[in-house]
Amino acid sequence: MIFQRYWFVSIVLLIFLSPGISAGADIELEASPTPQSVPDRSIYDNLELFTRVMEIVNDKYVEDVKRQELIYGALDGMMKSLDDYSQFMEPQVYKEMKVETKGEFGGVGIEITLRGGILTIISPIEDTPGSRAGLHAGDKIVKIEGESTKDITLFGAVKKLRGKPGTEVNITIMRPGETEFLDFAIVRDIIKVDSVKEVKMLDDEIGYIRLVQFQENTVKEFEEALEELEEAGIKALVLDLRWNPGGLLTSAIGISDLFLDKGKLIVETRGRNKELEMQAKSTIRQFLSGVPMVILINKGSASGSEIVAGALRDNYRAVLVGTTSFGKGSVQSVLPLSREENAPGIRLTTGRYYTASQRVIQDNGIEPDVKVEMSIEDMKEFFKKKYQKLDNIAAEETDVEEEPDLPEEVKTELPEDKDGEKAGAAEESEEEYAHDPQLRTAVDILKGILIQQHFDEEAGADS
Repeated sequence: MIFQRYWFVSIVLLIFLSPGISAGADIELEASPTPQSVPDRSIYDNLELFTRVMEIVNDKYVEDVKRQELIYGALDGMMKSLDDYSQFMEPQVYKEMKVETKGEFGGVGIEITLRGGILTIISPIEDTPGSRAGLHAGDKIVKIEGESTKDITLFGAVKKLRGKPGTEVNITIMRPGETEFLDFAIVRDIIKVDSVKEVKMLDDEIGYIRLVQFQENTVKEFEEALEELEEAGIKALVLDLRWNPGGLLTSAIGISDLFLDKGKLIVETRGRNKELEMQAKSTIRQFLSGVPMVILINKGSASGSEIVAGALRDNYRAVLVGTTSFGKGSVQSVLPLSREENAPGIRLTTGRYYTASQRVIQDNGIEPDVKVEMSIEDMKEFFKKKYQKLDNIAAEETDVEEEPDLPEEVKTELPEDKDGEKAGAAEESEEEYAHDPQLRTAVDILKGILIQQHFDEEAGADS
C-alpha cells in the first residue's frame, strides 16, 4: 500500500510541476505552486485523504474496481473542474491526439467548442455539409447518433463527427429561440475550404473581401486579393469576417500585419508564468495605407477573426460593424506525464489572449462599434444566395449562350448601352444589400468617410 501511495503522489506532482505552455478560459484560480516551487503541505494532506477514499472503494465497493480506473477517473475530474478546455487524456486518447491525421477525412464542416460544459457550434464552415444543412453559430449539440453529449470531451466529439465521406451522422440540436430539439441527418464529405471566398468591387470605390477561415496559405491569398482590388482603384474596403471560426494563429497575425504601421501590438498572451507570455507586433508589410476600412463580425466570428478585429479596431485602423463575436480566446498545450511510450497526458489552460487595449477575448468576445442585427430570415437568404451563385457558375460554364452571328455593319450600328450597364450594376448592388443590413451599414459608413475626405481635400486645395 505504501508503494501505491508513492506512485500516486508521483503522478500528481508531475501534473503540478511539469513545464509547459497553455492557456484558457477567463477564470480566477487560487494561488498554487508554480513549476519551480515546492508543493504546499496541504497537498500531501489531501493526497492522504484521497488514498484513504481509494482504499475504502477498493475494499467495500459492490463490484471489483481496478485502481488505475479510480486514479484516471480522479484525474479526469480534476482537469474538468478547471475549465471546459483542460482535459486528462488516457494513453490511447493522448496517442491519437499526438499522431497527425494522414490523408483526407470526412466531416460535417463545423467548428465546435465547450461552453459551460455544453458542446457548442462556434460556426459552420461555408460550403460544407454542416452549413448547407442549416446549422447555426451558437447551436448546442445535445446528441450525436442518439447518444447524449453530456460530459463529452472536444476530442471525443470530433471523433464521433468525423468519418468516411458519404456516410451519415445524426445530431440533435438545441437552438436558442426554438421550443423543441432539432434533428439533422448530415452526410459527411471531404472538407476543403478556400480562405478567401469573395473578392469584388461593390461600386466604383469600395472593395469587398470575404475571409472564411485562417489557413496556411491565407496571407498569400489575401495579398493577391488586395492587389486585385488595388488595380481596380479601391478607395475603401469591407473585410467580411462573419461566420469565420478562426484557424491558424500565425495567419490571423499575418492578416492584421498587412494593415498596421510598424511596431503596433496585434495580440498578446498572458498568464501566471511570465516566461511564457507572447506579444505579436506589426512589421512593415502594409497594404492600402490610409484607405478607410470596415470589418464585419457576428457571433460566428471566433478565435483568429477576433484577433484581427480586435487588433485593427484597437489600433484605430478599422470600424467594426455587426454583432458581438463568439468569445474564443484561449490557448491549450498538450503535456506528457511520462516519457514512457504508452503514458497519459494532459491538455492544460494557463493563459488568455488580450487585444492591444487589454481586452480579454475569452467569453467576452469583441463588441462592434456599430451594432447591426441580422434576422434569421436574412441569414437564410444570405447563404441561399451564396450557394445559388456557386450553382449558377457551374451552369454558366456548361450552358454559355453564344452571341448571334450578326453582320459586321449591324454590329457597328448597335449603340453601347452604358446607362443599361449602370442600371444593371445598381440593381445587382441593391440585391446584394437586400438581406444584408450589416453590409449596407458598412457601405454607408465608408461612403460617408469618403465624402468627408473629399471635402477635406477640396478645403485644403482652396486654402
